[in-house]
Parts: sequence; C-alpha cells; structure tokens
Amino acid sequence: MRPSTRVLAALLVSTSLVVAACTGPEDSAEEGVSASALTPAESQAVPSPGPSASPDVPGLSTSAAPTAPLALVVHRSRAARDVPLRTARALVAGDIDDWAQLDQDPGELRVLAGPTAPGPGASLPSDADVVTAVAADPDLLGLVAAGAATPLVRVLPVGGKNPLRDPDSYRLTTPGEPAGRVVTVTAVGDVMLGRRVGAAMAAEGDFAAPLRPTAERLARADVTIANFEATLSRDGSPTQGGDSFAADRRVVKGLRLAGVDVLSLANNHVGDWGSRSLVQTVGAVRDMGIEPVGAGRTLAEARRPAIVEVDGVRVGVLATDSIGESPAAGRRRAGTNRIDMPPRTGPLDRSALRRVQRDIERLRPEVDLLVVVTHWGTQYTHTPEASQRRVGRAMVEAGADLVVGGHPHWVQGVEVVDPAEGTMIVHSLGNFVFDMDFMRRTQEGVFLEAVTWDGDLKAVEFVPYVIGSDFAPRVVRGKRAAAVLEPFRDTSDAPFDEG
Repeated sequence: MRPSTRVLAALLVSTSLVVAACTGPEDSAEEGVSASALTPAESQAVPSPGPSASPDVPGLSTSAAPTAPLALVVHRSRAARDVPLRTARALVAGDIDDWAQLDQDPGELRVLAGPTAPGPGASLPSDADVVTAVAADPDLLGLVAAGAATPLVRVLPVGGKNPLRDPDSYRLTTPGEPAGRVVTVTAVGDVMLGRRVGAAMAAEGDFAAPLRPTAERLARADVTIANFEATLSRDGSPTQGGDSFAADRRVVKGLRLAGVDVLSLANNHVGDWGSRSLVQTVGAVRDMGIEPVGAGRTLAEARRPAIVEVDGVRVGVLATDSIGESPAAGRRRAGTNRIDMPPRTGPLDRSALRRVQRDIERLRPEVDLLVVVTHWGTQYTHTPEASQRRVGRAMVEAGADLVVGGHPHWVQGVEVVDPAEGTMIVHSLGNFVFDMDFMRRTQEGVFLEAVTWDGDLKAVEFVPYVIGSDFAPRVVRGKRAAAVLEPFRDTSDAPFDEG
C-alpha cells in the first residue's frame, strides 16, 4: 500500500521483421538494474521514481503526436531480464537476431511489430494480433504500444525501467495513447496468525515477525489483499478443538507493516469461537483500518464489497466461502458469504451462486478492477475441483476480472477464461503464513503481483516462496523456486504452464 492509497490462436510468422533504426541520446543509466538474478516478478517490481522531465523519444514519434511506451513483449517462458537501452535500440533497428544477445537462452529471434511500432512494413495489422502471436510462440518478440500488453505475455524492462510499472521514466516511445493510471495489486494466500504461529510471536515479543521478510515487498503494492484464517476474539467456545484459530489483536502491527488493505474473512476459521467472536473480528479488522470482506453480522454485511481507491482507480473486492465449519450468514445470523458446493458443502447451491453473480454485476459499474477471493476445493492437492472451474467461470462471466482462491493449502494453477481480456482464475495460492510444517507442499506457495492501467490487467506474475521454521514466508529463486512453481505450472492453462 503506497502512501497515496485510500483505502491463442497462434499466428506463426516465419520471416523476421526489420524495422527502422532508432536514434537519440544515450541514457546515462542505460545499463539500468540488472534483472538477471531476480525472479520475473521481482524484475517487474522496481518502484517508479515518479514522472521524469521528458522521456526519450528515439526517432519513433514527434512531440506533436501523443506517445506511448514501446514495449518489448515476449513469451512467458522467457525470463524478464533487463535489456540495456543501446541493445533495445539495436533490436528496433533490426540488428538483433539471436536471443543470446538479450541474455536469454540462445536461438533464432524473430521480431513482430504492430502498426504503431517503428519501421515500414509492420507484419500484423494490430498490436493485439502481435500479442496473441507472441503468447503462442517463444521464438517471437513483439514491438507494441505498452497498453496492448496482457498477462498472457511478459514485458521486458529496458534500461532498468518497466514500461508498465514505470511508463513516465521509460525511454522508448512510439505513437499511441499515453499510459493509463498505474495501479499495482498484490494478493497472498492463507494467513493464520494463531496456534503455534501466535505462540512463537508472543515468545519473541514481535507480533509482526512472520510478515517481516516479505512486508516491504507487499507494502510496495497500491492494494494488498490477504485471506485471514483466524478470529481476533475468544469470546465464546472453540468449535474445532485444536484447529480453532484465534490471533492476538497485536498482529495488526504485521498486517500494517505489509500494507494490507483488504482481509477476506470468508473461510472456515472465522467462526472458530462462535458468532459473537466472528462479529467482533469483523469489527476489529475494520478498527485496524483494513477493509473486511466475506463475513459479517448478517448476510447483507457479509456480501458487502470492499472498494479501495488509488489515484481515481477503484479496486473492488468480494469474498465467498464454500468450505463450511464457519456458519453461513443469514438475514439475522452472523456468518460467511456462503456458496455451498462440492466437495465440502455441496451439491452446488445455484441460488447462492446467482446471488453472488448479481453482487458482481452490481459492483462492476462502480469499480475499474473487480477481484473475487474464494475459499473452496480439496485440501492437499494441486488439482482443482470441477466445481471450482464452474463457479469461477460464472464469476468471471458476471464481471470479475480476477478470481483468487484459497483453502487447499497447496498451490493450484491458473485457468485463463478470456485470453483477449486477460481474465483468469487462480485456483489456489497456497499457505502464506501457517504452522503446517508436516509436509513440504504446505510450506510452499506463490503470491500474485498484478499491474493495471486504469483498472485493466496488463501483467501478472507469481512469486514463489517457502515458509521457514519460524513460520515466515521468504521469496526463493533458482532451483528452489522452480520446484515450487512446477506443480503450479502443471495445473495451469497455456501460457502459464511455461516458465
């Protein structure tokens, strides 16, 4: 949360495109920040230093015409390694023909350009066609106005700047619509700050300890969303024995440090100490300055969305629970925003699903980006249930841009609903903070980092981490990261089944 926050069909092209040379003064910082040692998401997470005096226009546009960042888009199997400005100009001039020249795995590099990119004879009639082709072919690199990017491709940083995150200071431009308002969104999986996690924090005297290793990165996002698997009250009797989770209210320190804006309470543990405790937890979250969603004193309150506004861009969040244990909210009964469905509370309650779809439809005109956080599925498996796919698609069809799931405690992959719009379902991010140290997969997960322009999804990356013996997640790289991501990719649609 930044200080300003208020709250494929493949097109196979066998010939290379040679485009006109770019000219202009060299950027004194053209080597930028090397991203070769970073994860793809980290290389896209360089915070913007703010607007520059005047971006470099290397012969691609005139001062009289509106300009857009010229993005280098690649297949998602390609690493998001920084391209020095001089190299980027050589690429645009047609002087680069091997991926090794971009510090990628070697092989023939073929360039496609849309109608706004520099040089005569652009191969495809629209930037969207270029993006579609690149999403299907790892040998292609596209030159497009950055606004044409979708999460189905990866955008390379140039000179240490990412055209989607840092459009005002990015140095390559092309005729086109200027950048939209940049708003970043991060979502993490299940956060449980009770039981042994709570005991460890109390013993250390630090109620922010589990979130400290990732807090700076999470707080960098404009909007940060998490699923909170506990109550903040013990005003009642435990309903799930040793699996009744209650956290000390001093955990607010860690949640604030991590910049959490929205907490989903739509899960099977918010009711662990009874209805009074549930209602008090909703109030306690709100008192922390964090928006609670998915649970409440009544069904009307549990259905209520959170809306976070950043620079005039409105991000809406709804949350649903399909697991049980916590009571389902009613007209006069405290509980969660429930959709009964297999495997835990099925058969599918079509009436409840239609109710949630109506809520999405009503919220859609009020927000620029709409996220639904779901609690669903089977524990300890990477394979989503058919019911998750059905319900998730129904949510997207009603107007959700992004559906993000939790509860399985293992990662589950990405389902692409509309490639053109970039809408998707992320079936499970896995545990984020938990004391499930009895198996490897419950100590691994990914968090989602998204970049939007005026609320439109432009980029999504999944950042792998491992939960340590101190119950704190830490971002991992190299072989360890690949091991975490492997089952996530194995259960993802193309192109998220790639690197």
